[in-house]
Amino acid sequence: MDDLKLYRLVPIAAPDDSNWDLAPSHGVVVVAALTPGDARLVASEAELDFLEIDGSPAEDKSTKNASAFRNERLYTVIEEAAHTDIIERGVVRGEVRVDNIISTQI
Repeated sequence: MDDLKLYRLVPIAAPDDSNWDLAPSHGVVVVAALTPGDARLVASEAELDFLEIDGSPAEDKSTKNASAFRNERLYTVIEEAAHTDIIERGVVRGEVRVDNIISTQI
């Protein structure tokens, strides 16, 4: 496998930006990934997904594409370290919330 790098995902949108209505902020998160694009994927994979709980928007549909980490208006990706001893892709620092799926049932 290629060498993993450390990437810091930083929220850049204002707290009152309407894009936050679509996905919650997780604050600053650092991940080990191959590229900046891969860093977005790694962070979004740490979020809770409809396929992981007992409710789904539709059969075999994922909510991963709705992640705030994938939205360039909400998060930027900054290379923190070009080389690392880490051998697995994943979240290194920060906390990825698992309340990103909100029930609409009352």
